[in-house]
Amino acid sequence: MTHPKAQRVFLVDGARTPFIKARQGPGPFTPVDLAVQAGRPLLARQDFDRAAFDLVILGCVNVIADEMNPARVAALRMGLGEQTVAFTVQINCGSGMQSIDTAYRYIRDGSHQMILAGGAEALSHAPLVLRQSAVEWFGRMNAAKGPMDMARAMTGLRPEFFKPVIGLERGLTDPITELNMGQTAEVLAHRFGIDRAMADTYAMESHHRLAAAQKDGRLSDEVMPAFDRDGTVYDHDDGVRPDSDMESLSKLNPVFEKPHGKVTAGNSSQITDGASWVIVASERAVEAHGLTPLAEITDSEWAALDPSIMGLGPVLSATPIAQRHGLELSDIDLWELNEAFAAQVLSCIAAWNDEDFCRNVLGYDAAFGRIDRDRLNVDGGAISLGHPVGTSGNRIVLHLANAMKTRGAKRGIATECIGGGLGGAMMLEAVT
Repeated sequence: MTHPKAQRVFLVDGARTPFIKARQGPGPFTPVDLAVQAGRPLLARQDFDRAAFDLVILGCVNVIADEMNPARVAALRMGLGEQTVAFTVQINCGSGMQSIDTAYRYIRDGSHQMILAGGAEALSHAPLVLRQSAVEWFGRMNAAKGPMDMARAMTGLRPEFFKPVIGLERGLTDPITELNMGQTAEVLAHRFGIDRAMADTYAMESHHRLAAAQKDGRLSDEVMPAFDRDGTVYDHDDGVRPDSDMESLSKLNPVFEKPHGKVTAGNSSQITDGASWVIVASERAVEAHGLTPLAEITDSEWAALDPSIMGLGPVLSATPIAQRHGLELSDIDLWELNEAFAAQVLSCIAAWNDEDFCRNVLGYDAAFGRIDRDRLNVDGGAISLGHPVGTSGNRIVLHLANAMKTRGAKRGIATECIGGGLGGAMMLEAVT
């Protein structure tokens, strides 16, 4: 939304690591490692001094114990200097977009001129945690005074205390509704009539689109190779399956609602590690440093809704942007809608094309319309490349800017659902 005396805000450049699929055990990089791997080549290709940054903001959800405030740790490791303020933001899946949005608002309102905004997540490093009964037992052992007290406490030891709980499983379960994220997608699939074949078809197309983008080099300026301590090179999103087909997808069992559920491992986002950064700058900074922006950030919106249908977050956050600017569906050339689950993305598409939903929930007189698949996630999405939760919101904004430039698009919206019943959206426009 335009504000009196507001500065124009531009997305100048950006880069990310390849998204590395979590396999057995922790991956080669921590969140800060990933942030540094993406940030160093991005900074190296800039002509201005690193002291030009007023601030560093990083989205990260699963912060590890050795990297408290990873934004600051990453900033120092990237050589931004001790005088550079850096802080970390967390709004679940929206964290990487929140970093951009905070930068956008600071610059728009005139308090800052150039900010490095990013997201980093290493889901493979998500901790194993003790169950509550084990924590209480360890507490009793720690408080024991003398051999007799310790012996009494020892009698409470149970074998299940040594079986840890995967922290990521807890994190992906909503504490209010007690539904995990996959179950919320099943709720939407039921509400909007999304069947298994529709979900699997969407997932297959996501893999084919990413494979085509990799083959055609459309990600070459965006994805920077990462190098681990052993010298192994990671140069592409390695969860992509170019040969994905309906036959193989149809053989997978539902994960959350057996036997008739629509959500499987094949049509859900992948658990991955990755980082992404963008440089956000004011018009004054663009002119001062002779920069060529990728796009202009022109609006953003956050929305909240029932956590059990959190997947509709994109609809409730992106629609107000369109309404504020008087935009029809045809005015938005490209969409990046984070692919948490195929059923969730398809439900958002269905909701915008549902006349009753649009009238009763969004305030339209008729349906907003059906988003053309040729305008949505044109180079694949989280189903094929993964969803490192603190990073994805940053990646979709960066890729939207690059895709708009490649295709000569005038306007685009990046949007995502957010665990806990939230949604985020950001609009970009071509620089004029």
